[in-house]
Amino acid sequence: MSVEDRQRWDDRYRQASTAIEPRPPVALELSGIAVPTGGRALDVACGSGSVSVWLAQRGFEVLGVDVSPVALAAARDLASAHGVDGTAGKTDGTLARIDGTATRKAAGSARFEAIDLDDGLPRGDGELGRWDLVVCQRFRDPAHYADLAAAVAPGGLLVITVLSTVGHVGDPGPFRAVPGELVGAFGGVLDILWSSEADGESHLVARRP
Repeated sequence: MSVEDRQRWDDRYRQASTAIEPRPPVALELSGIAVPTGGRALDVACGSGSVSVWLAQRGFEVLGVDVSPVALAAARDLASAHGVDGTAGKTDGTLARIDGTATRKAAGSARFEAIDLDDGLPRGDGELGRWDLVVCQRFRDPAHYADLAAAVAPGGLLVITVLSTVGHVGDPGPFRAVPGELVGAFGGVLDILWSSEADGESHLVARRP
């Protein structure tokens, strides 16, 4: 990614006026699919950290990565404000549902690193295939689809949302997914649990067998 692109993202996050709170990935929120409390999670293009912190509150050890140092500073502030630190947490193995109905609370962690995704995804435990949950929300680069699938550990989940031409009004531009793009990219490798295309967004939740 060019210096100009990085500065553009920094400027966007500096100008953001919406209050940031922890929240689930959009695809999980829409589908209602439960995630296990605990495990290792990778939040790709994590932005201001709302998803990373939400996952940490549910027991995950989260690595959030983004190209923008401004966004990552906001993510660290959000984690601190909600009592989430960067050290490994302990979990109890219960299910954390979107409505918050888990039988016991799990303590996780969140740490944030600046990376240029043009250089590839970070590797879990020194190699791909070690992340129990991979989230990629509103960052689309089909060149990374194979790496996103490969980063999911056996039994783990991929949760992805991208801008889409489906239901979008006006000029779609070059950054929106075409109909069927996510299912076509991941369906041959992962088991599709849920997908949706509407209102200018495409969503997918899939599991590695």
